Amino acid sequence: EVQLVESGGGLVQVGGSLRLSCAASGFTFDDYAIGWFRQAPGKEREGVACISSSDGSRYYLDSVKGRFTISSDNAKNTVYLQMNSLIPEDTAVYYCAVDPRGPIAVLSAVPLDGNWGQGTQVTVSS
Repeated sequence: EVQLVESGGGLVQVGGSLRLSCAASGFTFDDYAIGWFRQAPGKEREGVACISSSDGSRYYLDSVKGRFTISSDNAKNTVYLQMNSLIPEDTAVYYCAVDPRGPIAVLSAVPLDGNWGQGTQVTVSS
């Protein structure tokens, strides 16, 4: 059973930083992408960032490039999302997801059933 547990969300002022963590377990995909998508109230989900297990390539939503960095610690089975220079438009619930279909699937924010976490709220105040 796939388990993804997010943490690290919170309330931060514009320009501030947060680091999200996702503790992952229970999957045995040979190749996969793992990363983050978000959903703000009244808006569609959007993929934010992911890492490909096959070659470590990283992918980002255009609006977060240069501000967010995704990384992983394989020894801890944990994926991180360092978010800097936060803006109000980053306010959303952030979800961790893992997908054997690869980076496009994670960035499309249409996860397979059971392959995403409960989410962590990020609120950026102006």
